[in-house]
Amino acid sequence: MRVKRYIVDSMPDALQKIKTDLGKDAVILNTKEIRSGGFLGMFSKKKIEVIAAIDTTAAAAPSLVKTTAPIDRPQPVSTGFNTPQTAKNAYGRPNGLAAQQQITDLKREALAFPEVPDVLIPSPAVPAKIPAAAVVVKAREDMLMEELKQMKEFMHKLSVQGSQQVSDPSLIVLKQRMIEQEVEPLLVDDIITSITQEAQDAGLTITDDSAMESARKKLLELFNQGQSNAMAADTRIAHFVGPTGVGKTTTIAKLAAEQVLKYHRKVGFITSDTYRIAAVEQLKTYATILNVPLEVVFSPQDLSKAFEQLKDRDIIFMDTAGRNFRNEMYVSELNTLLQYGGKSETYLVLSLTTKYKDMKAITENFSKFKLDKVLFTKMDETDSYGAVVNLVHDFKLQLSYVANGQSVPDDINLLAEQHIVDLILGVDHHD
Repeated sequence: MRVKRYIVDSMPDALQKIKTDLGKDAVILNTKEIRSGGFLGMFSKKKIEVIAAIDTTAAAAPSLVKTTAPIDRPQPVSTGFNTPQTAKNAYGRPNGLAAQQQITDLKREALAFPEVPDVLIPSPAVPAKIPAAAVVVKAREDMLMEELKQMKEFMHKLSVQGSQQVSDPSLIVLKQRMIEQEVEPLLVDDIITSITQEAQDAGLTITDDSAMESARKKLLELFNQGQSNAMAADTRIAHFVGPTGVGKTTTIAKLAAEQVLKYHRKVGFITSDTYRIAAVEQLKTYATILNVPLEVVFSPQDLSKAFEQLKDRDIIFMDTAGRNFRNEMYVSELNTLLQYGGKSETYLVLSLTTKYKDMKAITENFSKFKLDKVLFTKMDETDSYGAVVNLVHDFKLQLSYVANGQSVPDDINLLAEQHIVDLILGVDHHD
């Protein structure tokens, strides 16, 4: 008696293989569904395990195909499969209950047969799944690192809040004032902690005046006061970028009027804002009033011609379209428009009426360009100025001008850091 075990994809495959290996007189003793292959219990495939047998005394089996390593099982005592009596019982075709009993006994004994070889039906090569598993592991690691980062920030926030459980009325009032001015809470906590620590180290009592003066000093340290906020005298072209509705065109007219009337410089205009209705007409009106030339560009390819037309100008103001800052196509197009080899400055124009969350997202997007300075508009339409401090703290930008009305050219001034800090702290001052 010869017994063989096959692992196949389907029963037709098994029947064909059994017929080839054991001959047409072979019988199937047992079948069951199993899972094979995979990695760490994943990606396994369904297979069928088939056990077949042939009486070696009744028929000569063909040559066996190359088999895999035999199953490592303990060697049981002889079961008598190779005796004539066994063959007679298996193929004598008895009738009735005796036949059923003999078949049952034959199956039980066959399953315990020692060293049954596995014949694996070749299947198409399946790409290794380990890379997919590696991707899953990498994603989990990234998620874990992000969770750890958030936990660290949360613990820092708790520790700072815990250190602020003070009853000093001067610090309570100061903290509340900065929060009302929409200064970022974490930045406020850092300032309050620093003031408290310095007072403790010096053995001093915190008063209203000392707390206010310390806070003023801490806020001023956030600004880059080593450079001038005004437009540089050798600037050849000034780019103005920003989202829609912040007043870039009106701001350009104010600054151009200052250059013409105060500094007597020859000014030129370039606009690429051909998307907004009447945008070109608005700048053309200002150009006519100031008696300065205007060039309109519809694509980056038109820039060379525009610069050539304005080559005799001392400074060129370039107005860009205020479109959706989340549009990557617009960002790419704008970046091309800002490519200029001469001395230039790029101003990010933002409205002080914008929520700081949106202001931060806008600045992050436009930071892909070489931003030199930030210019704020609509100061006359808000009483909260904490966003200025937040932006400088988060992005290290240089302040420039602030617009506080619609009048051209009057309603624009250099933005003084001391003035902003005094507004945030509610300090009385006189212009």
